[in-house]
Amino acid sequence: MSIACGVAGGDVIGLEPQVTGRVLYLAGEDPEAALIRRIYAIGKHVSADARVDIARHLTLEPIMGRGFDVMNPKQFQRLVEYGEGYRLIILDTLSRIHQLDENSNGDMSRLVARLEQLALCTGASVLYLHHVNKGSARDGSADQQQAARGASALIDNARWCGYITRMSEDEAKRLSDRSFDRAAIGEDRRRYFIRFGVSKQNYDITPVDRWFERQEGGVLRPVTLLPAGDVERRDRQLRRCADGF
Repeated sequence: MSIACGVAGGDVIGLEPQVTGRVLYLAGEDPEAALIRRIYAIGKHVSADARVDIARHLTLEPIMGRGFDVMNPKQFQRLVEYGEGYRLIILDTLSRIHQLDENSNGDMSRLVARLEQLALCTGASVLYLHHVNKGSARDGSADQQQAARGASALIDNARWCGYITRMSEDEAKRLSDRSFDRAAIGEDRRRYFIRFGVSKQNYDITPVDRWFERQEGGVLRPVTLLPAGDVERRDRQLRRCADGF
Protein backbone atom coordinates (compact mmCIF):
# COMPACT_ATOMS: atom_id res chain seq x y z
CA MET A 1 0.00 0.00 0.00
CA SER A 2 2.86 2.37 0.76
CA ILE A 3 4.18 1.91 -2.79
CA ALA A 4 0.71 2.28 -4.31
CA CYS A 5 -0.04 5.55 -2.52
CA GLY A 6 1.22 8.81 -3.96
CA VAL A 7 -0.43 11.12 -1.42
CA ALA A 8 0.13 11.76 2.27
CA GLY A 9 -1.48 9.53 4.84
CA GLY A 10 -1.08 6.13 3.21
CA ASP A 11 2.29 4.95 4.50
CA VAL A 12 1.06 2.89 7.46
CA ILE A 13 4.34 1.04 8.06
CA GLY A 14 6.65 4.03 7.61
CA LEU A 15 8.32 2.64 4.50
CA GLU A 16 8.87 6.12 3.06
CA PRO A 17 9.31 4.97 -0.57
CA GLN A 18 11.22 7.34 -2.82
CA VAL A 19 9.03 6.39 -5.78
CA THR A 20 5.41 5.23 -5.88
CA GLY A 21 3.37 3.60 -8.62
CA ARG A 22 0.91 0.88 -9.56
CA VAL A 23 1.19 -2.38 -7.62
CA LEU A 24 -0.10 -5.84 -8.56
CA TYR A 25 -0.44 -8.25 -5.64
CA LEU A 26 -1.14 -11.90 -6.47
CA ALA A 27 -2.41 -13.52 -3.27
CA GLY A 28 -2.11 -17.30 -3.34
CA GLU A 29 -2.49 -18.25 0.32
CA ASP A 30 -5.61 -16.41 1.50
CA PRO A 31 -9.22 -16.47 0.24
CA GLU A 32 -10.88 -13.26 -0.89
CA ALA A 33 -12.86 -12.88 2.36
CA ALA A 34 -9.67 -12.90 4.45
CA LEU A 35 -8.04 -10.34 2.16
CA ILE A 36 -11.05 -8.04 2.45
CA ARG A 37 -10.91 -8.16 6.26
CA ARG A 38 -7.20 -7.38 6.21
CA ILE A 39 -7.60 -4.44 3.83
CA TYR A 40 -10.47 -3.09 5.93
CA ALA A 41 -8.32 -3.26 9.08
CA ILE A 42 -5.46 -1.40 7.41
CA GLY A 43 -7.87 1.17 5.95
CA LYS A 44 -8.72 2.39 9.46
CA HIS A 45 -5.18 3.78 9.71
CA VAL A 46 -5.22 5.47 6.30
CA SER A 47 -6.53 8.93 5.38
CA ALA A 48 -9.53 9.31 3.08
CA ASP A 49 -7.42 10.73 0.24
CA ALA A 50 -4.94 7.92 0.62
CA ARG A 51 -7.68 5.28 0.44
CA VAL A 52 -8.85 6.71 -2.87
CA ASP A 53 -5.31 6.80 -4.26
CA ILE A 54 -4.53 3.25 -3.09
CA ALA A 55 -7.75 1.94 -4.64
CA ARG A 56 -6.66 3.51 -7.92
CA HIS A 57 -3.13 2.10 -7.95
CA LEU A 58 -3.31 -1.24 -6.08
CA THR A 59 -4.67 -4.38 -7.74
CA LEU A 60 -5.18 -7.24 -5.30
CA GLU A 61 -5.80 -10.46 -7.19
CA PRO A 62 -6.70 -13.66 -5.26
CA ILE A 63 -5.27 -16.72 -7.05
CA MET A 64 -5.83 -19.32 -4.34
CA GLY A 65 -7.20 -22.54 -5.81
CA ARG A 66 -6.80 -21.44 -9.43
CA GLY A 67 -3.79 -23.63 -10.19
CA PHE A 68 -1.66 -20.75 -11.42
CA ASP A 69 1.75 -21.89 -12.71
CA VAL A 70 4.23 -19.23 -13.78
CA MET A 71 6.24 -21.89 -15.67
CA ASN A 72 3.27 -22.61 -17.94
CA PRO A 73 3.95 -20.61 -21.14
CA LYS A 74 0.33 -19.56 -21.70
CA GLN A 75 -0.25 -18.56 -18.08
CA PHE A 76 3.06 -16.71 -18.00
CA GLN A 77 2.15 -14.75 -21.13
CA ARG A 78 -1.18 -13.76 -19.60
CA LEU A 79 0.65 -12.57 -16.49
CA VAL A 80 3.04 -10.50 -18.61
CA GLU A 81 0.13 -8.85 -20.43
CA TYR A 82 -1.72 -8.29 -17.14
CA GLY A 83 1.40 -6.89 -15.45
CA GLU A 84 2.26 -4.27 -18.06
CA GLY A 85 2.23 -0.77 -16.60
CA TYR A 86 2.80 -1.87 -13.00
CA ARG A 87 5.80 -0.68 -11.02
CA LEU A 88 5.79 -3.60 -8.57
CA ILE A 89 4.48 -7.16 -8.85
CA ILE A 90 4.22 -9.17 -5.62
CA LEU A 91 3.82 -12.95 -5.62
CA ASP A 92 2.51 -14.37 -2.33
CA THR A 93 3.81 -16.99 -1.87
CA LEU A 94 6.39 -18.54 -4.17
CA SER A 95 5.25 -22.10 -3.47
CA ARG A 96 1.79 -21.26 -4.88
CA ILE A 97 2.96 -20.28 -8.37
CA HIS A 98 4.92 -23.30 -9.62
CA GLN A 99 5.02 -27.12 -9.66
CA LEU A 100 8.81 -27.54 -9.56
CA ASP A 101 11.02 -29.21 -6.94
CA GLU A 102 11.69 -26.57 -4.31
CA ASN A 103 14.82 -28.40 -3.14
CA SER A 104 16.40 -28.56 -6.59
CA ASN A 105 18.89 -25.77 -7.37
CA GLY A 106 18.36 -26.43 -11.07
CA ASP A 107 14.58 -26.07 -10.84
CA MET A 108 14.75 -23.01 -8.59
CA SER A 109 17.30 -21.36 -10.89
CA ARG A 110 14.81 -21.81 -13.74
CA LEU A 111 12.04 -20.36 -11.59
CA VAL A 112 14.02 -17.25 -10.61
CA ALA A 113 15.04 -16.81 -14.26
CA ARG A 114 11.35 -16.88 -15.22
CA LEU A 115 10.61 -14.14 -12.68
CA GLU A 116 13.53 -12.11 -14.04
CA GLN A 117 11.89 -12.49 -17.46
CA LEU A 118 8.64 -11.19 -15.96
CA ALA A 119 10.46 -8.12 -14.67
CA LEU A 120 12.14 -7.55 -18.03
CA CYS A 121 8.92 -7.90 -20.03
CA THR A 122 6.78 -5.69 -17.79
CA GLY A 123 9.35 -3.20 -16.54
CA ALA A 124 8.20 -3.90 -12.98
CA SER A 125 10.18 -4.96 -9.94
CA VAL A 126 9.17 -8.48 -8.91
CA LEU A 127 9.01 -9.42 -5.23
CA TYR A 128 8.23 -12.97 -4.17
CA LEU A 129 7.38 -14.05 -0.63
CA HIS A 130 8.87 -17.27 0.69
CA HIS A 131 8.89 -19.19 3.96
CA VAL A 132 11.91 -20.06 6.10
CA ASN A 133 12.70 -23.65 7.05
CA LYS A 134 11.39 -25.07 10.31
CA GLY A 135 14.84 -25.30 11.90
CA SER A 136 15.54 -21.59 11.42
CA ALA A 137 12.14 -20.64 12.77
CA ARG A 138 12.70 -22.83 15.81
CA ASP A 139 16.23 -21.67 16.70
CA GLY A 140 15.66 -17.96 16.02
CA SER A 141 17.88 -17.63 12.93
CA ALA A 142 15.13 -16.62 10.48
CA ASP A 143 17.01 -13.38 9.79
CA GLN A 144 19.84 -15.22 7.99
CA GLN A 145 20.05 -15.73 4.20
CA GLN A 146 20.36 -19.49 4.58
CA ALA A 147 17.12 -19.61 6.57
CA ALA A 148 15.03 -19.74 3.39
CA ARG A 149 13.30 -23.04 2.77
CA GLY A 150 14.49 -25.17 -0.13
CA ALA A 151 17.33 -24.69 -2.61
CA SER A 152 19.95 -21.99 -2.06
CA ALA A 153 19.36 -20.67 -5.60
CA LEU A 154 16.19 -18.95 -4.36
CA ILE A 155 18.37 -16.49 -2.47
CA ASP A 156 21.67 -16.73 -4.36
CA ASN A 157 20.02 -15.79 -7.66
CA ALA A 158 17.92 -12.97 -6.19
CA ARG A 159 19.22 -9.40 -5.98
CA TRP A 160 17.56 -8.52 -2.67
CA CYS A 161 16.32 -10.45 0.33
CA GLY A 162 14.34 -9.06 3.25
CA TYR A 163 12.93 -10.94 6.20
CA ILE A 164 10.40 -10.65 9.00
CA THR A 165 10.87 -12.60 12.21
CA ARG A 166 9.10 -12.85 15.51
CA MET A 167 10.64 -11.41 18.65
CA SER A 168 12.85 -13.95 20.42
CA GLU A 169 12.72 -14.75 24.13
CA ASP A 170 16.06 -12.99 24.64
CA GLU A 171 14.87 -9.85 22.82
CA ALA A 172 11.71 -9.81 24.93
CA LYS A 173 13.90 -9.71 28.04
CA ARG A 174 16.24 -7.00 26.71
CA LEU A 175 13.77 -4.61 25.09
CA SER A 176 10.97 -2.32 26.20
CA ASP A 177 8.33 -0.35 24.31
CA ARG A 178 7.79 2.01 27.25
CA SER A 179 9.84 5.18 27.41
CA PHE A 180 9.13 5.77 31.12
CA ASP A 181 9.45 2.63 33.21
CA ARG A 182 11.49 0.64 30.67
CA ALA A 183 9.95 -2.63 31.84
CA ALA A 184 10.89 -5.56 29.61
CA ILE A 185 8.30 -6.66 27.06
CA GLY A 186 8.29 -10.17 28.49
CA GLU A 187 7.05 -13.53 27.28
CA ASP A 188 3.33 -12.69 27.38
CA ARG A 189 3.63 -9.74 24.98
CA ARG A 190 6.47 -10.69 22.65
CA ARG A 191 4.12 -12.32 20.14
CA TYR A 192 2.88 -8.84 19.22
CA PHE A 193 6.29 -7.68 17.94
CA ILE A 194 7.82 -8.36 14.53
CA ARG A 195 11.29 -7.38 13.30
CA PHE A 196 11.95 -6.52 9.65
CA GLY A 197 15.41 -6.38 8.14
CA VAL A 198 17.46 -6.99 5.02
CA SER A 199 19.87 -9.91 4.73
CA LYS A 200 20.95 -9.33 1.12
CA GLN A 201 21.00 -6.26 -1.12
CA ASN A 202 23.16 -6.15 -4.22
CA TYR A 203 22.44 -2.57 -5.24
CA ASP A 204 22.57 -0.75 -1.92
CA ILE A 205 24.29 -0.96 1.46
CA THR A 206 21.72 0.97 3.49
CA PRO A 207 21.12 -0.95 6.73
CA VAL A 208 17.50 -1.66 7.55
CA ASP A 209 16.35 -3.07 10.86
CA ARG A 210 13.07 -1.95 12.39
CA TRP A 211 10.40 -3.19 14.76
CA PHE A 212 6.65 -3.36 14.23
CA GLU A 213 3.84 -4.02 16.67
CA ARG A 214 0.92 -6.19 15.60
CA GLN A 215 -2.32 -4.37 16.38
CA GLU A 216 -6.04 -5.10 15.93
CA GLY A 217 -6.78 -6.91 12.68
CA GLY A 218 -3.12 -7.92 12.32
CA VAL A 219 -2.08 -4.42 11.22
CA LEU A 220 1.64 -3.75 11.73
CA ARG A 221 2.63 -0.31 13.00
CA PRO A 222 6.20 0.99 13.48
CA VAL A 223 7.37 1.04 17.09
CA THR A 224 10.56 2.25 18.76
CA LEU A 225 11.96 -0.23 21.27
CA LEU A 226 14.43 0.76 23.99
CA PRO A 227 16.78 -1.24 26.20
CA ALA A 228 14.82 -2.53 29.17
CA GLY A 229 15.86 -0.74 32.35
CA ASP A 230 16.15 -1.82 35.93
CA VAL A 231 12.65 -1.20 37.32
CA GLU A 232 13.80 -1.50 40.93
CA ARG A 233 16.51 1.09 40.35
CA ARG A 234 13.90 3.35 38.74
CA ASP A 235 11.68 3.00 41.80
CA ARG A 236 14.53 3.91 44.12
CA GLN A 237 15.29 6.99 42.06
CA LEU A 238 11.63 8.05 42.16
CA ARG A 239 11.52 7.63 45.93
CA ARG A 240 14.65 9.75 46.36
CA CYS A 241 13.13 12.43 44.17
CA ALA A 242 9.90 12.34 46.22
CA ASP A 243 11.84 12.60 49.48
CA GLY A 244 13.53 15.74 48.17
CA PHE A 245 10.26 17.66 47.94
